[in-house]
Amino acid sequence: MTVTAPIPAFGQDPSFDEDLVPVDSQVLPQQPEFKIIKKKLTQGYIGFANLPKQYHRKSIRQGFEFNILLAGKNGLGKKTLINTLFNRNLTESNESNGDLDKDEVSKLLSEKLRKLQIQDSVVDPESISDAEDKVTLKNINAVIEENGVSLSLNVLHTEGFGDYINNSGSYVPVLKEIESRYDAYLEEENLINRNMAEFKDPRIHCILYLIEPTGHGLTDLDLEFCSKIAPVANLIPIISKADSLKTAEETAQFKNNILKQLHHKNIQFFTPSVYENDDSENVAYIENLVARFPLAVMGGTDLDTSGNRARVYTWGTLNIDNPEHSDFTYLKDLIIKQFMEELKEKTNKVLYEEYRSQKLVKLGIKQDNSIFKEFDPVEKLKEEKSLHEAKLAKLETEMKQIFQEKVLEKEKKLQKSENELFLKHKEMKEKLLKQLKALEEKKYHLEMHLQSNGASNSFTGDGVANNESSTSTATKEKKKGFLR
Repeated sequence: MTVTAPIPAFGQDPSFDEDLVPVDSQVLPQQPEFKIIKKKLTQGYIGFANLPKQYHRKSIRQGFEFNILLAGKNGLGKKTLINTLFNRNLTESNESNGDLDKDEVSKLLSEKLRKLQIQDSVVDPESISDAEDKVTLKNINAVIEENGVSLSLNVLHTEGFGDYINNSGSYVPVLKEIESRYDAYLEEENLINRNMAEFKDPRIHCILYLIEPTGHGLTDLDLEFCSKIAPVANLIPIISKADSLKTAEETAQFKNNILKQLHHKNIQFFTPSVYENDDSENVAYIENLVARFPLAVMGGTDLDTSGNRARVYTWGTLNIDNPEHSDFTYLKDLIIKQFMEELKEKTNKVLYEEYRSQKLVKLGIKQDNSIFKEFDPVEKLKEEKSLHEAKLAKLETEMKQIFQEKVLEKEKKLQKSENELFLKHKEMKEKLLKQLKALEEKKYHLEMHLQSNGASNSFTGDGVANNESSTSTATKEKKKGFLR
């Protein structure tokens, strides 16, 4: 028997009812083959390696900012060093003094007159106030461009530093300037409607302290300045006018003495960091750079016959950009070429953050970690209860302390009055004893005087009696004869 089954046409509903077709003669249409494609994910190029290029584009568009301060005595070449660092004359036409008004002119004239009077006469050092109010800061602003990269530069340098008999407090104007710029940034940062993209960073990123090339070591003024400024800014001490040091051995000994003094006073100055991803060449360069600290530099914009910046003397020529003659190239790499961003990063993430925390704590602002937590009324009541109990406990301890202080104060007063009464009683007793002793002495002298007077009276009394008896007898005899 042949089994049959209904075969629907292609695309027709299988429930159709037609003649049965033998199974043996059934022909199936060709079915399409389904292939499962398995792709393996390979570590190919994604694209985030272009992030430095994006940062480069943004940097070119926005430009860079750098604020540097130079401190040191007058005559150490601060302006010359600025012009040499940035290879252009910035100090003549860019100082932000502007037109001085009458008050400022009179102030400058009086200051010069006072200096002349000090030089021409002998002045008592106690009559001269500290240099705190006399050290001034001159400001230089410039925008320089190199290969399409713009740099907004702000340079400050001191005037009058170390020029007075009493130079204590010379660091104060510099410290106030640093803190005032931190405060300006903090104020802008805490505004509700702020525009940090357009706000120019006023914070000091680097402080160059110029050391006088005496060949001996740091003075008390140098140590005072470095110890006060190093905790709040990137301090880089350098030896200025290094060409005045005669030999390389003298320079090396001078550097060693400075490092010993800074280490003894625990003064930390800026040194570039070594990171894990730095190659061996970069690590070796940083180690060589740090080994040359403090850098001995000289400045100058004059050119020699070869077209190089140099200082020409009768005995020879010193090339400023030659590492064998000066550490100027290392200073330029440290501040500009290699580690400018590291200086700015340390200022922003370490020094400013520490100053910001201390400032907010002094203002009484405390960290509240519950601002962004979910509000729970029960927990809030418990927290308020605990705070109230803590407040009551604090008040109780304060009242107890005040009560104890008052009791102690009263006891001290009573003890003081008791001591005064005891002293008065002692004085009166001593006085009475002296009077009693004086009276006893008078009594004794009086008794002795009376005794001596009594003896003399008895002797004179017997003599008078005998005289009277003899006189009476003679009288009787005379009378007796008369009557006869």
